[in-house]
Amino acid sequence: MSNQFKKEYIVVAQNASGRNMNVPLYRFIGQEPGPKVYIQSSIHGAEVQGNVVIYHLIQLLKKMPIRGEVILVPNCNPVGTNIKAGEYTLGRFDPVNGTNWNRGYFYDASLIEDFAQTVRNDEPISQIKQRFRQQIKHILASKLEEPWGIGLAQRLNLKLQQLAFDADFVLDLHNGPVSTRHIYVPEYAQKSASLFNIPHVILIPNKFAGALDEATFCPWWTLQDLVSQKRQQDVDFGVEAFTLEMGSQEVINFSEGEYDANSILSYLNGKGCLLQSDIHPETMRRVATYLKNYKVLYTQQGGMVEYLAKPGEVVKKGQPLAKLLNVDELDTENATELVVAQCDLIPILHFPSASILSGTQLYKCFTHYFEL
Repeated sequence: MSNQFKKEYIVVAQNASGRNMNVPLYRFIGQEPGPKVYIQSSIHGAEVQGNVVIYHLIQLLKKMPIRGEVILVPNCNPVGTNIKAGEYTLGRFDPVNGTNWNRGYFYDASLIEDFAQTVRNDEPISQIKQRFRQQIKHILASKLEEPWGIGLAQRLNLKLQQLAFDADFVLDLHNGPVSTRHIYVPEYAQKSASLFNIPHVILIPNKFAGALDEATFCPWWTLQDLVSQKRQQDVDFGVEAFTLEMGSQEVINFSEGEYDANSILSYLNGKGCLLQSDIHPETMRRVATYLKNYKVLYTQQGGMVEYLAKPGEVVKKGQPLAKLLNVDELDTENATELVVAQCDLIPILHFPSASILSGTQLYKCFTHYFEL
């Protein structure tokens, strides 16, 4: 039994010549009903490893029967991918309006509260989900037709959100600057973190900060709470969304991509999306911290830096993280300075360049972490 496969293209922007900029959409439809999955990569132009992961997912799904539907959108931001400055990709922000490419999604808390009031106590969960999706997708379509127009990043985000909000499971594939694998997991879905082969987990609250995962789970999580309170019993809409950070940006690695593809399939198998699959999560140490304890270490001064602590390594309080060089003091004892850990921590990523200004985000670190 094989899946039905479709390939199409969606228009996400137009260039200065008026030509459409398209991205491919790969769709697998199973022979049995089931959940809908949406996976995208490279919303930030330099974060390219997700495209290799999607490549491997496509090869695997060609011969792996599924339930429901899986939609894959690689390189979803071709504008960002093509913004180059010398050797570097500067695809994190819309170059025209300065907007982060991952901060233009729609969310309205008051709309969710109003919708919850329309839910009848005897209304089936499937019908609630269908009505809510229809309402949100109608709003997204209306915003795309705004007569005064909208910014480039927001237009791209809303088009992608139309696809994502129709799904039960949403995965947004990212990379850090110089980074180890980590994943952002909504607190209500903590158990699902162990279905991925990802050792570092950041637990995030039900608070919208503009990203795709939040634009997906915040509405459903909020509606779920409101309906549960109204009915005085727990309600579960079965919707989850995650941001997966799969190593460093500006590089791809095919063997690592295959590993991450199988990690994603492990999660999907745990959610009942695969048929007769023996893919399961690896036995591994997984550590987590809450978002409030995911700390940024800023530099006190500028200079040249050697990064001594590798992402993913356990560092004890007082141990060195980096060594700074001050070129104005090469002839004095102030030429170098050690940056040490303020507490026990795990560095997750660090700044990609050896040249830094004061106030640079040198490291992002797990503090007060615990095993899952």
